[in-house]
Amino acid sequence: MAHDRALLKQVRGYRLATAEILYRLPDHPDLLQSYIWQDYDLAPNYPVLIRFLDFWRRELEGPIHSVRLAGRKLIGAADLNMVSEYGLH
Repeated sequence: MAHDRALLKQVRGYRLATAEILYRLPDHPDLLQSYIWQDYDLAPNYPVLIRFLDFWRRELEGPIHSVRLAGRKLIGAADLNMVSEYGLH
């Protein structure tokens, strides 16, 4: 069923967003660690990512150094076709 939700989100304009979050280790602030985040989100404002980053800043100890974001629209209107089944009552 997760695939159904993913397809529904894509039809609604969501795209697969991938962010690389570089953050400083709390005990060793000179070292950077990388975290990869991925979810369906809405460009150009990316509210799902923003909520995650807000959670990170509020709840996690490693301060964020930088975020690199890539987004890809997986399907578009041209990729969808109406299907009709005949003979069903």
